[in-house]
Amino acid sequence: DLEKLNLLEKTEDIEHNVGTCYRCGTTVETMTSEQWFVAMKDLAERAIEAVRNGETRFIPDRFSKIYYNWMENIRDWCISRQLWWGHQIPAYYCDECGETIVSKDKPENCPVCGSHEIRQDEDVLDTWFSSALWPFSTLGWPEATKDLEKFYPNTTLVTGYDIIFFWVARMIFMSLYDMGEVPFKDVYIHGLIRDSQGRKMSKSLGNGIDPLQVIDDFSADALRFAIITGNAAGNDVRMSDEKLEWGRNFLNKIWNASRFVLMNIDERVDSADGLELEDMDKWILSRANNLVKEATANMNKYELGLAAQKVYDFAWNEFCDWYIELVKPRLYGEDEKSKKAAYFTLVRVLETILKLLHPVIPFITEEIYGYIPGQENALIIESWPVYDEAFNFPKQEEDLDLLMDVIRSIRNIRANLNVPVKKQTGLYLTEESDLSKYLPELGRLAGIDAVSIIEENFDKNAYASDKVRGTEIFLKLDDLIDKDKEISRLNKEKVKLEKELSKVRNKLANENFISKAPEAVVAKERDKLAEFEDKYDLVVSQLNYFENV
Repeated sequence: DLEKLNLLEKTEDIEHNVGTCYRCGTTVETMTSEQWFVAMKDLAERAIEAVRNGETRFIPDRFSKIYYNWMENIRDWCISRQLWWGHQIPAYYCDECGETIVSKDKPENCPVCGSHEIRQDEDVLDTWFSSALWPFSTLGWPEATKDLEKFYPNTTLVTGYDIIFFWVARMIFMSLYDMGEVPFKDVYIHGLIRDSQGRKMSKSLGNGIDPLQVIDDFSADALRFAIITGNAAGNDVRMSDEKLEWGRNFLNKIWNASRFVLMNIDERVDSADGLELEDMDKWILSRANNLVKEATANMNKYELGLAAQKVYDFAWNEFCDWYIELVKPRLYGEDEKSKKAAYFTLVRVLETILKLLHPVIPFITEEIYGYIPGQENALIIESWPVYDEAFNFPKQEEDLDLLMDVIRSIRNIRANLNVPVKKQTGLYLTEESDLSKYLPELGRLAGIDAVSIIEENFDKNAYASDKVRGTEIFLKLDDLIDKDKEISRLNKEKVKLEKELSKVRNKLANENFISKAPEAVVAKERDKLAEFEDKYDLVVSQLNYFENV
């Protein structure tokens, strides 16, 4: 038509960006239309003030900056959506005169012209508008229900940092407007689950994790434990099969330890009154007691990952690897008093572990708890453990910690010199120590058959030695070793390490390699150098030892 009228100057192709639907790829063109808005200035000011004055706080606090940034730069909120689902907007139009009526109930006729030709707006509310009403609408509002009276306002909201504005901020200003007070005291912000490479999970990358499949493969508890442990509030979590296997291994450890305890206690002992608790009992009871104090403090500060990690370390390292090994001879022995003290300690510590772990791994802890003799309640309704000064034994903690460090040192010395634990030898000390009273434990776990104080003419060079917590220890191992065979083996190892050290040092001395190789590759070579140097120093010290014995 323009050409016919001689009004067209020219035609040309123009390249431009075309919006498309993120789901199906269909071209999307914008068009101007009438929409419903909420005026936000007054609502935002009150919501900002509520966080500034501490009515609601963010944990960690750094996320309050995101909240302020959104709320201080807020624009009026478009709340109407052209969708087929959602709360339909309570606005009505008169087809006769065009009057707009906003009403809770549909009007029978137009208040202006009296027409009955009334139709409701077809748009629905923004999803986040409906979600913003969640803290009180779920409790029966606008009716004054008992649930609303009891549960509003709530204490803690747990959510991700990606919806601080979309949901958290809107719940706060909606609650202040409709209820006159904030909906919750604390907002605990957790991170997002990412894949093992730190990437956000998406369909296009195909790196999503199906939680139902993970639960089938590893269990729900293993998934929960892997997500919570080793992570601080607000930080993203990298998820991998290795981490899930780590969680599952811990569940197996707890299960097997519990099974051992339940198979080896003949009766339940509820009180320590009248019991002759041994040092090892007092040590683990005191450590469990301190764990309760520390884990509770962490939980109260929302340091969930730190609390779970502390319980993990205690349960695996101290209870399973040490106390259970230390107590076994007493369970199999004939001393009934000793057995009763062991029964009490095992059950009390196991129950403490289960209670502290229950919020993180509820299924396996509830299952185990039901098997403990004398338990009538479900674990979920039991009281949280509390610190008890009666089970504070600092002296026994210090003594047993020294004993365990000495045992570790002796094991390392034996391993480095290829001397098995079953070959018994004497332990020599430079000064008097309480270690001698733990000779049965030293004998069984470190291969020590006597503890002696060294004399003036003691030749230290003829003994393998170490320093543990300020205490010097010496082991006579020469008669347990094939000296010539060990020297030959160590000399071969020394030559091999010298070659490796030369190779790595030459590479790191090459300026061309340092300047062109990726930083991670250079760092790996430096780590390799440090590792080889440590091994070389150990071999040299062992050779020196054999030359003096």
